[in-house]
Amino acid sequence: MPTALDLIAQEAIYRAAYEANRRAAVAVPLDGLRAYERARDGESRPLARYVLAQMVDNFKLAVAEGRPMCGDTGLPRYYVKIGNEAAPEGGFVALERALRQAVAEVTHDIQLRANRVHPLTRRNPGNNVGVFAPSVDYSFEPDADWLEITAVHKGGLFGTDYRMLFPGDGIDGIKRFLLDNMAAFARRGLSCPPVTVGVGIGGAKDQCVRLSKEAACLRVQGDRHPDPTVAALEDELTELGNKTGFGAMGLGGDTTVLDVHAEIAYTHTGGTPVAISQFCHAYRRCTARLYPDGHAEYRGDPQWFTPYYRREGIS
Repeated sequence: MPTALDLIAQEAIYRAAYEANRRAAVAVPLDGLRAYERARDGESRPLARYVLAQMVDNFKLAVAEGRPMCGDTGLPRYYVKIGNEAAPEGGFVALERALRQAVAEVTHDIQLRANRVHPLTRRNPGNNVGVFAPSVDYSFEPDADWLEITAVHKGGLFGTDYRMLFPGDGIDGIKRFLLDNMAAFARRGLSCPPVTVGVGIGGAKDQCVRLSKEAACLRVQGDRHPDPTVAALEDELTELGNKTGFGAMGLGGDTTVLDVHAEIAYTHTGGTPVAISQFCHAYRRCTARLYPDGHAEYRGDPQWFTPYYRREGIS
């Protein structure tokens, strides 16, 4: 049993969750900023280059002024990775209470938009907290005594889709789905490119949708899957997405997609579930790692997809 000295204090969890949310709202992670700068510098169309330059300037101004970098701060959510030897004070009920409190207070303090409403009555509590809100997803890591909290502010409306493919549809079926997805949202002004696209392949329907969102939000620009077949698909889909020519904010241009990240799960022999999630140009996340002594380390790379998380065998 862990002693009091080994416990990760509830107050420390609250402070880290609060600060991760604050940073996620204000500061685009360095990998995202660099990707937008590369897109700006390589853009051939004057209007798209101007729009990308304004995005980069806006990202830097948000940090300078300590204000959210987009007026629509999406739906705050958490991804929590827990070391096998970690022990939050008060257990997981106390941990989730701290996470919910942090969202409510950050919403007030830095003026996140209160986006969470009852889906039928549209009642708005004004603090982004409600039934299953904020959502919390968990993963675990062996031989670790720390706890990591990743705050992500992602839009909850457009850009996500699901399709059940047959095995015979193959890679071409996934490519066709990507093009249909981008056309369905970008042509009608229902996404905010350049986007980072997550593709979940396999598992069951709920699993591949979850993986698509994690792939979009929790991997850095330029990262490639360790499976060479998946990595090659990521490169092909990134190139294909940019050939659509929708460009920054749908105004036409060279960069519609910053990157495509794909994740796989072993699936039923009779089908290939595929889901797509778009992480819009408001590229917002921050990770805090908490140790038993109470200190926290903050970073932009969630390091969510560890070898253990993607493990294939029993051990």
